[in-house]
Amino acid sequence: QVQLVESGGGLVQAGGSLRLSCAASGRTSSIYNMGWFRQAPGKEREFVAAIRWSGGTTYYADSLKGRFTMSKDNAENTMYLQMNSLKPEDTAVYSCAASKSAYFNSNYATRIQYYDFWGPGTQVTVSS
Repeated sequence: QVQLVESGGGLVQAGGSLRLSCAASGRTSSIYNMGWFRQAPGKEREFVAAIRWSGGTTYYADSLKGRFTMSKDNAENTMYLQMNSLKPEDTAVYSCAASKSAYFNSNYATRIQYYDFWGPGTQVTVSS
């Protein structure tokens, strides 16, 4: 099993920045890829970004490219989501996820079903 814990969420004004962290523990050797998703009130969970654990290839939701950047620290089993120029519509619970699948492309990595483990999420609130 893999345990994921997010941190770094909070309240920020529009235009501000936040950096989310996701720490993985347990059988981390089983992780091939990781992702971030978010869910706003009354909306479905949506893909934010994904990263290949070995190599660092990334995918982003088209609407977030240029504002959000995903990175990782393999030695610390931690990945990050740097969010800049935040907007009120970015308000959501942000969750990290890990996949045991060796396949990694934009078709797979954007799907909720691709991921095997999920963190509880961290709230991000952007005020106008």
